[in-house]
Amino acid sequence: MYGWIWRHLPGNTWVKALISLVLILAVVYVLFQYVFPWAEPLLPFNDVTVNNQ
Repeated sequence: MYGWIWRHLPGNTWVKALISLVLILAVVYVLFQYVFPWAEPLLPFNDVTVNNQ
């Protein structure tokens, strides 16, 4: 999959690397701004029980 993406990006190696970096940053941004906040109520990470001993 990554080879297919690399072959289809325009430009030489430096341009492809820059475009790849921008694409990675865009994916991370979308995940943190939209996907993770949407999924947080569905995940059980806040259901913590602490017993007093």
